[in-house]
Amino acid sequence: MLVRSLWGDIVDVGFVGLGAMGQVIVPRLLAAGHRVSGWNRSKDRAAPLVAKGMRLAETPAAVAAASDITFSIVTDGAAVQKIALGEQGVLSGMRPGGVYIDMGTIAPDITRAVSAEFAKKGFAMLDAPLSGSPVTVEQGNASLMIGGDKATFERVEPVLRAIGPKVTYIGASGQASTMKLAVNALLMVEVIAFGEAVALAEKGGVAREIALDAVLKSVTAAPVLGYRGPFILEGKMPKVPLADVTLQQKDMLLVLDMARKLGSPAPLAATANEMMNACRGLGLDRNDFVVAHQVYRLLGGQSR
Repeated sequence: MLVRSLWGDIVDVGFVGLGAMGQVIVPRLLAAGHRVSGWNRSKDRAAPLVAKGMRLAETPAAVAAASDITFSIVTDGAAVQKIALGEQGVLSGMRPGGVYIDMGTIAPDITRAVSAEFAKKGFAMLDAPLSGSPVTVEQGNASLMIGGDKATFERVEPVLRAIGPKVTYIGASGQASTMKLAVNALLMVEVIAFGEAVALAEKGGVAREIALDAVLKSVTAAPVLGYRGPFILEGKMPKVPLADVTLQQKDMLLVLDMARKLGSPAPLAATANEMMNACRGLGLDRNDFVVAHQVYRLLGGQSR
């Protein structure tokens, strides 16, 4: 079913950054009937999406020039600044009335700084970090948190709902980025605690498969454990992680820096981050970060 926005049923949408998330978000926008133009630093990542109907643009500016709404989801804050504000960046190509929406997990200060540059040129930017993984996006269960001008949010909300059905307006610019980091802190602690609990049960003689099944049937079960928990079973760790140790630690360092700036204690987040250090020290960092379960086993005198 097509969604209706201020521009009508079909919207010209741009997407900058065609990594793991872009690969699953763009098809949802196309399925909703929108015309999508995309750009990625390495063009080979665009090929599968071009085959599905996406138009390939040569620069982020060209994407914005062809779009009413331009999304981005790139590695970090520095990458956002480059693709948004750099030479041939999104800002230089914005069409009149266009809206820029960054979906990445970056520091709120950077979100606000980039948004201010767009405002100087008369354009609106929203921060719209997505909570979920490629799995949840494909299942239609991803959630988006939105920060920035509320009237702009209301203009683009139907297009956002083509990406995920759970869309929440958080507040002013940077507030959604703040909330996303808080959510990621909870996610990280939950997954690390899961690994600790299963390793403890295993040390006590419970088979790993049974421990996992018990957790997923208990009051502690959560969607993230439902799709990530099975990765700890023998031979089930995905070759392409949903979020490897290094990527997840990037987010945790943002959490800890935000907590430091705000003077808000985050001891559990700090401990979870130390487990990421341990994963890296043991050479496990190419795996999904649920691999911390293996670290707990090693610390407890068990084999991996």
